[in-house]
Amino acid sequence: MHNPDRLFELLTDLADVPEGLPLVGALTGFADAGGAVSQLSEHLLDSLDYATIAEFDNDALLDYRARRPTIYFDEDHIADYTPLRLGLYLAHDEIGQPFLLLTGYEPDFKWDGFTAAVIKFIEDLKVKSTTWVHAIPMPVPHTRPISVTVSGNRAELIETMSIWKPRTQAPANALHLVEYRLQELGHPIAGFVLLIPHYLSDTEFPLAAVTALESVSAATGLIFPTDTLREAGRDFLTKIESQVESNPELAKLVGTLEERHDSYLQDNPLRSPLTDIDGELPSADAIAAELQNFLAMRRDDESPSI
Repeated sequence: MHNPDRLFELLTDLADVPEGLPLVGALTGFADAGGAVSQLSEHLLDSLDYATIAEFDNDALLDYRARRPTIYFDEDHIADYTPLRLGLYLAHDEIGQPFLLLTGYEPDFKWDGFTAAVIKFIEDLKVKSTTWVHAIPMPVPHTRPISVTVSGNRAELIETMSIWKPRTQAPANALHLVEYRLQELGHPIAGFVLLIPHYLSDTEFPLAAVTALESVSAATGLIFPTDTLREAGRDFLTKIESQVESNPELAKLVGTLEERHDSYLQDNPLRSPLTDIDGELPSADAIAAELQNFLAMRRDDESPSI
């Protein structure tokens, strides 16, 4: 059913989509440092089983002159045309857990309408939580793990994962508006900003996609395949290290970034998720009790409804 007022075409009856799933958002926009979001989206759609729930209307949301679709020319005729896509999908992770995936291009137009459509999906499908990722260039070294800044209202994620908590103004992503509106509604929302070495921001950095997937896993409990990305990341770092070793100026830059990065972390340590609010490790009995509660909740969730 095509519904121009809601900017999308519904391809699956929402009654056939399970309720209470987590929603993962990944939209490619003006800032995608290290190709983190584009790699994540491509990797998930290539490696997981999914079905399309809805496709958004390109003619309403897309500036074709800014992001042109691809045509294939075969000697004397156009053989194929590949439009850009923005869709909502029902996907399953590596161990079969279902989730919703919102991915594709970031809308150029009608952000308020797009936000309203996404929130309507969230309300209709009783979405459990929403998690989204994007990536920005930062003066950090590639020799350290990629850090993240976490926004939203998931306090446990912000406290244990958010390495940088600035007060600043920045250009918005369409999902920033979605996050802002969901915060107003009290819906569990977490936005992960990956901090990518600025000198690698225009490259396709495989470990950026790994960090994006790990961030989503931390927020949702979903499990994703990452072996191919990690292998590509190791090869990528080997090539970067070779360039650094042969370029004294680049080596000096990386060394300076390392010193600043390590100094900042020393002054702003993250609290370990294993400790309590006072920094103390829980007792063995407390860990056992938490494990029993977790297993009991899993059994309840998996019990057939009557």
